[in-house]
Amino acid sequence: MSNLVKRSNVLQEINQILTNQGFETSNIYDRSCFDMVARKELLLLILKVLINIDSINKIQAEEIKTISHSFHGSPLIVGVKSKNEYLEEDVVYERHGIPIIGRDTLKNILIDNEYPEILADRGGYYVKINGDILQEARQEYNLSLKDLADLAHVSRETIYKYEHGIVKACPETAMILEDILNLKITLDINLFEPTTVTYENSNFNDEDTNLSDLGFGVISTKRTPFDALATQKPKDTNTVITNMERNRNQRTLKKMAISLNDLSLITGSDSVFILNNDKIKESLDGIPVVKSWEMKEIETPAEFIKIIKERKQ
Repeated sequence: MSNLVKRSNVLQEINQILTNQGFETSNIYDRSCFDMVARKELLLLILKVLINIDSINKIQAEEIKTISHSFHGSPLIVGVKSKNEYLEEDVVYERHGIPIIGRDTLKNILIDNEYPEILADRGGYYVKINGDILQEARQEYNLSLKDLADLAHVSRETIYKYEHGIVKACPETAMILEDILNLKITLDINLFEPTTVTYENSNFNDEDTNLSDLGFGVISTKRTPFDALATQKPKDTNTVITNMERNRNQRTLKKMAISLNDLSLITGSDSVFILNNDKIKESLDGIPVVKSWEMKEIETPAEFIKIIKERKQ
């Protein structure tokens, strides 16, 4: 129970930091693969908080990355510890392709605009060298590859690999090189690069929605406040958050509408219910409703998006 309370406290703390720094934040979704989303101008974060960063598995990570890609957002995990060791400040960790940082590191980024340089990887800590700056500085000092290598106590081949971006350096070696050249040569880690993933339409029953036939890439989700994401091909435009007909009663649908409204507002995406229930009119608590039989008559993605926008109004 203490872990649950602690995780809740961390979530509230992060939400407060983001809000103070001008982010719009969503509700917190404890039973989702992500905990919250936050937007500031063009930056959209898909956030997950973990007490133990090793608790995330590949399936969960892939769903977070897929959702982030659909929303043109950046996935980020904020963690507390790895196994029995607490995460270090200004160090970036990684699990299944998602960057992970501690709370203090997040504060340094958002409040002081100080990005970390050190990456925790197998075997220790590493930094990435700006090869162009390293080469230019070496040449300005009239140092050969071997000259600089001897001064830094590494091999000539290692300096060559640094200059051509082939390998990362240990922080100690980077500091020695910076002292020799009197110049910063390490690169900040960009945590907010949009995710690029390759996915195909999910294997779920689409015969009642017709979205795939309309030209949408449809991704069903398992642990999210919605059933699927539909992204118009080929340019990944017009992402639509959808909830399908699953014999849900109106009370359940109303609860889901709260989440859809919340996430649509932050992500800038459209949302829609695709239902068989004729008792429900053209919208439900602000979420457009399109009937399954209507889907069979819609011929283009533009027509589908137009209907959603009209019923939203």
